[in-house]
Amino acid sequence: MKLSEEKQAKPQKLQGHRLKQEIKANMTNIKSKQRKQRVRSKIKRLSSRPRLSVFRSNKLIYAQIIDDTKGVTLAAAKGNDSNKVGEEIAKKSLAKKVKDVVFDKGEYRYHGRVKALADAARKGGLNF
Repeated sequence: MKLSEEKQAKPQKLQGHRLKQEIKANMTNIKSKQRKQRVRSKIKRLSSRPRLSVFRSNKLIYAQIIDDTKGVTLAAAKGNDSNKVGEEIAKKSLAKKVKDVVFDKGEYRYHGRVKALADAARKGGLNF
């Protein structure tokens, strides 16, 4: 019993290439969190309008309109197609009488699916 407990208690040592991969993955995660925090802090500090926040996964893209003064999500949409999600979030926000928003791209570049969502939301009637 004591030997198996000691083996489980000791952390595994990473060596060579595996250690470098682990350090690189941690730094990438830290950098993306810093980028997201920098973008959101500027938006929250400088704007009183609700923000259109974007999250992108490998399969889906999510959009939320958030009122930071009240801490409430006003509208949300998700899906595979960025254009449809952008149009849907615009339709839902206009139904709630929210037309002016601030675009929060988070940690992502304004490129590809994120840009397509923003363009579709503008086309749907949102101003940002």
